[in-house]
Amino acid sequence: MWKFALLVLQNLGRNPLRTTLTVLGTMVLVAVVTLVWSILDFLDKQTAEKSNNLKAIITERWRAPSQMPYSYVRGLSEAGATEPDDFRPLDSMTWAFYGGTIDPKNRTRENSVFAFCMEPEKLLTMMDELDEMQGEPKAEFAATVEKLKQNRRGIIVGRELLANLNKRVGERMVLYGFNYKDINLEVEIVGLFPDSRYNKSSAINIEYLLSALDSYKREHNGTPHPLAANPVNIVWLRVPDMAGYQRASDQILNSPSFSNPAVKIETLASGVGAFLESFRDIIFGMRFLLAPAIIATLALVISNAIGISVRERQMEFAVMKVLGFRPNQLLGLVLVESLLVGTLAGFASAALTYFITNDYFGGINIQIAFFSKFYIPQAALWWGPLMGVGTALAGSFLPAWTARSVKVSDVFAKVA
Repeated sequence: MWKFALLVLQNLGRNPLRTTLTVLGTMVLVAVVTLVWSILDFLDKQTAEKSNNLKAIITERWRAPSQMPYSYVRGLSEAGATEPDDFRPLDSMTWAFYGGTIDPKNRTRENSVFAFCMEPEKLLTMMDELDEMQGEPKAEFAATVEKLKQNRRGIIVGRELLANLNKRVGERMVLYGFNYKDINLEVEIVGLFPDSRYNKSSAINIEYLLSALDSYKREHNGTPHPLAANPVNIVWLRVPDMAGYQRASDQILNSPSFSNPAVKIETLASGVGAFLESFRDIIFGMRFLLAPAIIATLALVISNAIGISVRERQMEFAVMKVLGFRPNQLLGLVLVESLLVGTLAGFASAALTYFITNDYFGGINIQIAFFSKFYIPQAALWWGPLMGVGTALAGSFLPAWTARSVKVSDVFAKVA
């Protein structure tokens, strides 16, 4: 067995340049597929229904974007419960969306701010990823959240957003509203989101937005702001399981308190799936066109490299047959050479992609719907070898069969 392994290594070392180029080509293509699959894997998980500890989204039924009165918040946060035996959710959260810019005369993506106006304490219990933090990172962010609770004019911003605004923690700035026109908020940056999907987001205490709407009414002789009647965009609920979700849904939809405007409730997975419908063609292309095309190209690269090697070694294979090597041994020799290259290159590529993307770049920075950052999952560490093995096997089988089928008489006849 060790002689066979030594023969494989000697064969790979005969043409170091070709072997190196094959390895590098494999690594590049595996890295690209790993990035694509990581994005698709994350989106699949977001749209997969959970069986317990799931979230529900309540929005206005007939209008987009959703706009609901603030008077709905208390009732919806209780899932419409009115009796002691009624179902009540584990937790809830209210969102109002505020968009503003620090330069109203020249608004750009870099100087614009998109903020969740919400109850500050819900950042720790209801926001995806943030609600799973542990240890020191959680304690540090909890201190930041406490500052937002104490300072109604505070704002927590993402790291990329802070860099785009060219601001620092502790600075103040005026946000000139563009969805809440004429509602300008003077805010103080009290802290940062942890490095996460919220790097381009921000959070404001919802009480500040509501007080600004009240001030607008006083300053305009009792005329309310056009959005004052319906400032709430989404109410979130956390429920223990699907049975709890169904009870919450029945209570809310059957309650006359939420009929004007009417509301709808859906699971987070369903809501995300509906939102991603506008990206359906992009996701379809990534899943069924881009990734398969790259894998096919990878198989072609390996097939080409092994094919050239086999053609160059026709005489060698004929001599080996004369010395007693069986056809299947020659087939196995070529396959093992290819599989060794594919497996090692695939694993090296996946491992490097995992650590460089997650640790050095902090994730894949690409905007798909409201997701702006994607991470390489640990599963990628076996995706790489699997792709390497699969494409190596597919690409090298025909060249290996050619080596197996070498006819000694034909080869020596050409030499003669």
